[in-house]
Amino acid sequence: MSLSGRLEEIGRPLVAEQLAHPTVAGIARGDLDERVFRSWLEQDYLFLLDYVRVFSRLAWQAPAAHLGDLVDLAHSTFHEELSLHRELAAEFGADLEGTVKGPVCAAYTEFLLNAAGSYGEGLAALYPCMWGYSTLGAELAADPPAEPRYRRWVETYADPGFAELTRRCAQMIDEAGPDPERAAELFRTGMRHEVSFWDAPC
Repeated sequence: MSLSGRLEEIGRPLVAEQLAHPTVAGIARGDLDERVFRSWLEQDYLFLLDYVRVFSRLAWQAPAAHLGDLVDLAHSTFHEELSLHRELAAEFGADLEGTVKGPVCAAYTEFLLNAAGSYGEGLAALYPCMWGYSTLGAELAADPPAEPRYRRWVETYADPGFAELTRRCAQMIDEAGPDPERAAELFRTGMRHEVSFWDAPC
């Protein structure tokens, strides 16, 4: 089994834990309290800004074969994902510019930015976000919420283009070849941050 495949096996129970979380379950039903989702959107906006910085820090260290991919990931996150995020946030009345990081968001972004100091390890640390959301999107899209705003959020992460970016990230992890035990430790920690992030609005 490839290293990325091993990481995904580690992550599956933690995806199941996210699917059972009240915030995710509310999105899936389409009846999540708007105030909770608004707060989550504000925290996720700040997270995504730092996620772009993580890709950029890794791009500085990347081998030539990976450089374009990481630049593309930073570009698509900044120009596409954040653009969709702003549109959805406006519909929920989120205050993206006035919000500040809560402790959950701050802990996660600090972890990612520190891990990005080492190329292969940084890829393993960020993979929970890409793979986790792609997997969540696919699961939720099997029975999408009727509420159009929550449905649009699900469709963003169920998009085949996002799945393709996730597969490329998996390939880069395998090609970078970080120490498997260290990669597993960082991936598991990242997945735990993913679970905790759903508590950010609470």
